[in-house]
Amino acid sequence: MLKCWKDIPGYNLFVRDKWNSFQVDGWGGYVLKEKLKMIKVALKEWHKTHAQNLPSRIDNLKIRLATLDEKGEEDDISEEDLVELHGVSHDIHSLSRLQASISWQQSRSLWLKEGDANSKYFHSVLASRRRRNALSVIQVDGVTLEGVNPIRQAVFSHFESHFQAPNVDRPGVDDLQFKRLNPMEIGGLTKPFSETEVKLAVWDCDSYKSPGPDGINFGFIKDFWADLRGDVMRFLSDFHRNGRLTKGINSTFIAL
Repeated sequence: MLKCWKDIPGYNLFVRDKWNSFQVDGWGGYVLKEKLKMIKVALKEWHKTHAQNLPSRIDNLKIRLATLDEKGEEDDISEEDLVELHGVSHDIHSLSRLQASISWQQSRSLWLKEGDANSKYFHSVLASRRRRNALSVIQVDGVTLEGVNPIRQAVFSHFESHFQAPNVDRPGVDDLQFKRLNPMEIGGLTKPFSETEVKLAVWDCDSYKSPGPDGINFGFIKDFWADLRGDVMRFLSDFHRNGRLTKGINSTFIAL
C-alpha cells in the first residue's frame, strides 16, 4: 500500500466503493481478512492505470511544456494554450511529487523485503555497515592498540575487570507485599474492546508501518477508518467473545 495514493483524484472514492461492495460471509476475523486481501488485489490493478509509467508521463509533459514555451516565444500565445501551459506545469509538479513519494516508500519496502534475504542487496548493506562499525584502532590507558587480537584482548580485559565482584547477600522478595488490583480494575482487564481505545491504538502507530513490505499500512486504516471500523470492531468483538482466531490469522495479522 502506498500512502501517496490518496493524493491521486478518485482514489478515496474507489476504495470506499470497492470496500462496501465486497460480500463475505463468516465470522468477523475471516470477513476482515478476506476483505483486506480483496482490496489489496483491487488496488494493485488500480495502480497499473493510475500510478505506473510516471517517468515517461512526466517526460511527455515536459516535451509538451517545451513546445508551448517555444510557441510563446515566437508568437503571442492564445488563451487556450496559456490554460494548457498552466495545466501541464501543474501536472508535472503533481506527478513528480507522486513519483518521489512512491520511490521513497518503495525504498523502505525494498529493505523490508530484501534486507534479511541472502541477496546482493543484503550483502552490500551488510558490508557497508561492517566498515562503519569496524574497530581498527583503540587507545587503552594512553597506549594505541591495532590488530584483531590486541583489540579483542583489551575489550575482554575491560569487561572482565568490571564484572568481577565478591559474593554478597542480596535482599529477596519473599516477604514483600505487592499491590493488588481491586475488582473494578480486574474487570477492566477483561471488558470488551471499545471503539475509542481501538482507534487510539491505531492512531498511536506509524502510518507507514505494516506487518509486511506489501501489507496494509496503518495510514490506510486511518484514512478509511469510517469504512473499516465496522468490520474491525466486529472482528475484535467476536475474538473477545470466543477467544479464538480463524485459520489464516496469525501473529502478523494481529500486529496489523
